This record gives sequence, structure tokens and C-alpha cells, in this order.
Amino acid sequence: MQDLSNGYDSAAGAYMARRRTVPIGLTTVREWARCFPRGATILDLGCGNGVPITQALIEEGHSVYGVDASATMTTAFRDRFPHAQIVCESVEQSRFYSRTFDGVVAWGLMFLLSPEAQRALISQVAAVLNAGGRFLFTSPEQACTWADLLTNSPSVSLGSSAYEAALIDAGLTLVGRHRDEGDNHYYDAAKLLVRS
Repeated sequence: MQDLSNGYDSAAGAYMARRRTVPIGLTTVREWARCFPRGATILDLGCGNGVPITQALIEEGHSVYGVDASATMTTAFRDRFPHAQIVCESVEQSRFYSRTFDGVVAWGLMFLLSPEAQRALISQVAAVLNAGGRFLFTSPEQACTWADLLTNSPSVSLGSSAYEAALIDAGLTLVGRHRDEGDNHYYDAAKLLVRS
């Protein structure tokens, strides 16, 4: 049977312990969250147990919807954030794609997917973003492959040129790049308002 969590259900304990003690990305995501009015709807793809990314979004006053394919981590998420909505599903095929969001975040997720799945996910995100909505995701600037530290599964970055092209093809515009204290690179894209 295919592991839709890309090995992260087996590594859930180690992942949750690390994210609890090393909250890398917290400052960057918190600053991004402040570009929305309080009460914005944010989809957190690959949310894990929600620490620290979902937690920061909730603390900024937003309504968070989480998607993660790890049953262990979605259970921990529900226990910690009983008022947030979460589904244990693949990020490629979530029931949350039937609604729209003001923002979508994918921290530490994109490069775990195949190149084809990454491009498809960018298109799916664009389709569920409200006009003016933002999509923030992490992946290295350079095109490269490596073994994931926790699962040893292959990770693939398409590189900045390919990501920007995929965003444009999906109707999104790259409006910013960020780098956090862990040297993670962020792509910040927007679904710009159409003016007549």
C-alpha cells in the first residue's frame, strides 16, 4: 500500500519533537500572516501536528484548515487545535479543494512531491485562492535533489526559474522571496486582482 505521507507517519515522533524544539520558519510565516486581515481563511498543506506553523497562523487570528496524510500527526493536530479543521488526506487530493481560501502555506512540503505533482499542486492552489490571495511555500532556490533527513526519501527542488514559470502558468505572480533563520528559501506568490 502506498504511503501518502511520504514516510512521515513512521517518522512522526521524531518530526514532532524536532519542530517543537526548533521552530524554524515561525518568524517568516508570522510576518506573512500579517498581510491578511484577521479572520482570513488559510489552508496549511502538509501541516503535520501544527507546530509551529498552524499555531502561528491561529495566534495571528486566522481560521486554519490543515491537510496532512499522516494519521499520527493529524491526531496530534486535533488534540492541540480542537477548533481548527483538519483532514488526514494527501495534499494532492483533498476535499478542501472544493472551497476557496485567502492564503495557502506549504512549509517543508513541496520538494517531497514529484516534479509533476509539484506543478499540479501549484495549479490546484491557484484554483482555490481568492483574488488577492497569497501562496507561501518553501523549496531551495537552486534545482537539486537530496535525501530527506528524516525519511531518506528523495527530495526534489525544481529551482527558482521552474517554480516561477509554474506560478505564472497557474495565474500567480511571484511577489516576494524570503529566507529564514534555518536558511530555508520561500516563494511568496499572489493571485492578483483583475482590473477591468
